[in-house]
Amino acid sequence: MQYQAAAESWGAYASLGGRMDPLERVERLAAESAVVIFSVSTCCMCHAVKRLFRGMGVSPTVYELDEDPRGKDMERALAHLLGATGGPPAVPVVFIGGKLVGAMDRVMASHINGTLVPLLKEAGALWL
Repeated sequence: MQYQAAAESWGAYASLGGRMDPLERVERLAAESAVVIFSVSTCCMCHAVKRLFRGMGVSPTVYELDEDPRGKDMERALAHLLGATGGPPAVPVVFIGGKLVGAMDRVMASHINGTLVPLLKEAGALWL
């Protein structure tokens, strides 16, 4: 399964010399596409959420944090956004239309209660 490449944004960050705050970087990347998923390539929940969106006909931009030299800093920033303190990794984390939806539990709850599709339509990620 292929996902929209996110390498351009990593390169833009690197050209800044890595000076951007991890939280600022997350917010900037999250605003660049209709659907953004922060993931870890070996995470089964990350794989499941990517499959959910692909199955709906959405092409998310996926940032694999384990493939980025500053991925751990970004993962801590994502955990902070989610209000997590310790525990398991804070991925996957989904943004739709630049707004934080949340982790897998929030995404699945939105899907089940019918609020996910309207969010995707509003963000221009789905044209049904």
